[in-house]
Amino acid sequence: MTATIEALRLEMEAAAAALDFERAQLLRDRISLLRAGGEDRDPTGLARQRPGAMGLGTSRSQVSPPEGWMKPAKPDPMTRGKR
Repeated sequence: MTATIEALRLEMEAAAAALDFERAQLLRDRISLLRAGGEDRDPTGLARQRPGAMGLGTSRSQVSPPEGWMKPAKPDPMTRGKR
């Protein structure tokens, strides 16, 4: 496993030297997952905590509504409970 991490680290440094920062970022995330869990996982879809964001709930994933979804209208309080 350490050989895999070392190979990924060298590949990450080569990508950064070639100014391919997106590839270097994916490799960095993959190395982090290998060190944490011990198995090779796909890091796509993972979101890192934004710099400067502090406090409870800042590292929580944010759900975005599907395209075309509209918030339902609020009920009219004057007609509640009447027939």
